[in-house]
Amino acid sequence: MATGKQEVQRQRRDISVRRKEEAAQVFSEEAMRSAEEEDFEEIGMEAAHPTTSSRNLRPFKQHLAARIPEAVDDFLRNVLQRVGLCRTISSFEVEWYGSAQKLMTQTLSMAALGVLFVPDALTHRQLIQRQLDTVRRDTDRLRQEVLHAGERLQRMQRERDFYRLQYQRVAEDKNGLMEDLHQLKKHLQSYRPALRRLEDTVQEALGKKMLLSLKKDRILNTTALNQEKPQIKRERRRKSVGSADHTEAPHSKDTEAPHSEDTEAPHSKVIEAHHSEDTEVPTCSRGLETDHKTPAPLSLSYSIRAHKLPISCIHLHPRKLILASASDDCSWRLWLLQAHEEKVGQMVLTGEGHSDWLSGCSFHPDGGKLATSSGDCTLRLWDFSQGGCVLTLSHSRPTWGCCFHSCGHFLASCCADRTARLWDLSSQRCTLTLRRHTASVNSVCFLPFSDLLLTCSADKTLALWDARLGVCTASFQGHQYPCNDSTCSMAGNTVASCDSGGFINLWDIRKSAVARATVDAGPLAANQVAFSPSGRTLAVACSNGLVRVMEVDSLASSSLLGHRDSVQSVTFDHSGGTVLSAGTDGFINVWA
Repeated sequence: MATGKQEVQRQRRDISVRRKEEAAQVFSEEAMRSAEEEDFEEIGMEAAHPTTSSRNLRPFKQHLAARIPEAVDDFLRNVLQRVGLCRTISSFEVEWYGSAQKLMTQTLSMAALGVLFVPDALTHRQLIQRQLDTVRRDTDRLRQEVLHAGERLQRMQRERDFYRLQYQRVAEDKNGLMEDLHQLKKHLQSYRPALRRLEDTVQEALGKKMLLSLKKDRILNTTALNQEKPQIKRERRRKSVGSADHTEAPHSKDTEAPHSEDTEAPHSKVIEAHHSEDTEVPTCSRGLETDHKTPAPLSLSYSIRAHKLPISCIHLHPRKLILASASDDCSWRLWLLQAHEEKVGQMVLTGEGHSDWLSGCSFHPDGGKLATSSGDCTLRLWDFSQGGCVLTLSHSRPTWGCCFHSCGHFLASCCADRTARLWDLSSQRCTLTLRRHTASVNSVCFLPFSDLLLTCSADKTLALWDARLGVCTASFQGHQYPCNDSTCSMAGNTVASCDSGGFINLWDIRKSAVARATVDAGPLAANQVAFSPSGRTLAVACSNGLVRVMEVDSLASSSLLGHRDSVQSVTFDHSGGTVLSAGTDGFINVWA
């Protein structure tokens, strides 16, 4: 009974399993049929739209590879039946069909989403055709680019050949020009000695010309003096004859004539000595007469392009209208200032020998020599008659200026080593060193016809020295900025000084404690001051490109605009009616 029941149950279970298998098979066939219909529709759509197939091809391959062949479950059933494991077969079928149902449900859901795709030969051909078309287009494009690149390469090769020929032609021309240049240099070297000889001849001729002019002036002075002597003698004889009796006149004339000559000879020597010492007196007296009148306004008369580099100093010849200029180009030059238009601005003489910039220049009182100071720490004395430098004096540091004594035997200099020195030109050595200033001594000058020496320094003070004793007799304190220059009037009673702040101080030489007047010419520095021969007018060289002309008594000033840059030096002519200025633009301006 038990076995019969078990068989019945087993049969029922087999029937239910078969029914389930048939239902699952029917369901799977319908699902596959619907999926095939959808796949064919999608294939038709992809034929019209090729891009969709390329998108769905990849997931189909993935799911197709993931499916398990259906012969595996039959293989397992046959193995279990052959062994006789019936219960194992029943449990395996239950679990297998349960998993198959789950797998079918997932397959249907994926089919509904359109993931599965069944490819065919048409779709593969279209896909491969598209890829082939793409490759052909890329090939055509690359072929065109290669052709264009070849054409560009040929064009660049032709240009390269052209420029190579041009370069060879230019190189040949260059070599020819270099050979010509070498030949010209050799030719120029052959002319150098002749040029030097010509320059020496010209310099010698100019020196002789100046020496002859100086001798001519001396002859004219002696002639005028000799003409004055008979007049003085005649006047004295007339006075002596008028005071004597008329009856004794012939006898007295015969007896007194020799006596008068003996007594008047000493007087004539005194007059000659006085005239030789006071060579500047007629010029100064004419300046006084002109300055008593109302001065006319000054205007630019003419300009001289003197140097290419800045001019540091100018100085006027004691008796002639010849101006000396010192420049940063290591040279000095003499310029002729005549009333005749054809001679205005003519260079008379030049000299080179310093190895650095020139800071100052000064004429000898006789006008036959010139002293220059330089940044190469030397002073040089130039003799026009000999046509060169006759004396070199050395400092330890750069020199800023120099000045001759009125007798011409002594030369004073100032230096950046905070000293001023007095040189004896006959013995050619330093006889006196003045030490008082605590900074660089920027200017030095002798008071007219005296042994007093005036110095100004960057320590904002001025000092007055006795050159015979070497002692400081007075000190001027009142500047707030370093002093650049100082000078004294021809009368010797007024001192003017200027500083880097643009202030000008006027001092009474007898009262050095306080400045008599202060004038602001700033805001830039005032570089140099110069008195007119009468001492009534003061000219100031300013760094703002102006020349200020100031009346000493009223302190009224006017400005002269004509320089394009800083004005470094200024001076008056012999009459005091003309102002001469020079600056860093290399020009000398004449204001008349």
